[in-house]
Amino acid sequence: MPKNLITSALLQRCSAVATSTWSDALDQLGIAGVVQGLALQSGSGRVAGSAVTVRETTGPLNECSRESFNVGAFIDVLAEGNILVIDMDGAMISSFGGLAAQATRKQRAMGVVINGGCRDVADIRASGLWVMSRHITPVSGKGRVRVDGVNVPITVCGVQVNPGDCIIGDETGLVCVGADKLIDALTTAEGLREQDERFSDALSNGDSFGSTAARLKHL
Repeated sequence: MPKNLITSALLQRCSAVATSTWSDALDQLGIAGVVQGLALQSGSGRVAGSAVTVRETTGPLNECSRESFNVGAFIDVLAEGNILVIDMDGAMISSFGGLAAQATRKQRAMGVVINGGCRDVADIRASGLWVMSRHITPVSGKGRVRVDGVNVPITVCGVQVNPGDCIIGDETGLVCVGADKLIDALTTAEGLREQDERFSDALSNGDSFGSTAARLKHL
């Protein structure tokens, strides 16, 4: 499926499925799409959006010019339904703070994922923006971070993320599904969710866990 055909209706369906269920669906399909090592720092609930990717290089203070830390280069291209995904190779340096959160909200993006650090967490949380990162740190990216590319292929925690891929995140974790594999993965994930719901209904009706698992051949 072409990336530009990930519609808002598809994203709504994606956001209705928990990342744990997505992980099981990706396992069934042999897709390596679970991003591990990041934590939800702001926001709540589940988000789904198409990836706007950023690749950054980091170094000691003054190794990079302040002008090369061009945050506007990626925030200004964000649109409704996007999730910003920044790869800075896990550096404990901030690539995103309170003013960036304010601007990102204005662009109506769904959330931000950073393989690295963010700061001004109180301000980010006050904005209501959904943000997942590896670190929280006060250390500024100015003079330490260079933006190398926007909407280019990146690797986040060992998972390849291409521009336009579908990103789903919640309190449990984060998954990336390639646009060309989304329909198959979503169909599988929705089927697993329905099995979970039948399992839950049986438990609510008094059936035992073991007998329900055996009958539904689930888990």
